[in-house]
Amino acid sequence: MLRIDNISKTFNPGTVNEKTALDRLSLHLAPGDFATIIGSNGAGKSTLLNAVAGSFFVDSGSITLGGEDVTFTPNHKRSRVIGRLFQDPLRGTAPSLTIEENLALAYLRSSEGTAPLSRIRKKDKEFFAQQLKLLGMGLEDRMRQPVGLLSGGQRQALTLLMATLVTPRLLLLDEHTAALDPATAEKVLELTRAIVAEHHITCLMVTHNMRQALKLGSRTLMMADGRIVLDVSGQERAGMTVDDLLRRFKTGTGHDLDNDRMLLSE
Repeated sequence: MLRIDNISKTFNPGTVNEKTALDRLSLHLAPGDFATIIGSNGAGKSTLLNAVAGSFFVDSGSITLGGEDVTFTPNHKRSRVIGRLFQDPLRGTAPSLTIEENLALAYLRSSEGTAPLSRIRKKDKEFFAQQLKLLGMGLEDRMRQPVGLLSGGQRQALTLLMATLVTPRLLLLDEHTAALDPATAEKVLELTRAIVAEHHITCLMVTHNMRQALKLGSRTLMMADGRIVLDVSGQERAGMTVDDLLRRFKTGTGHDLDNDRMLLSE
């Protein structure tokens, strides 16, 4: 499904601010893989997601999605087949538009969802209400309200629904629950699990929580210095603990993990 071969990216080359963010990184995700990614600040986690999404072009290497080489495909074209959520709940929706209108925009990725916002069909509205009801937040009764009136958790749940309303080839989640309170974060994570499993979506999720990284999905990746230093799945992953992750990190990098945010949330 997703094949990344030897990609590298250096920002501000030839200056005092030169930074190699991705260093000959390779990764292959099979259809339906749900991989969690952890690592310290600056490890390259978000940069990897940005490279896959097309936020910039890599300096070298290739990215293939669903058998198609997208290495130099612009971001707006990749977004038709890639869903994405960010840490900030304010991103991913248009606050001045209604819930109904936001869903209509997301639905335009589908060949069936072709009605302009001023002429959303009754059939579309019924479908939107049905999908909103699955979130369990009562948003199906507030479809005409502006999204800007929603709480952070409600907006993030809506963004998740928008990103998967038309099943994407790939779903990118960049710490999408980090800005939410614990109870709301857990609800959004449970929605994520359910939607990804139901639609068999291939997924890459960045998180700072090591327990979460071992609990969610089918595979755990650990990054450092723009490289993947650990990739575990199956029985090996099922028996791993946070202490095991820390030991494996030291083996792969030669030094202890010193990220307070990760250590305190483990």
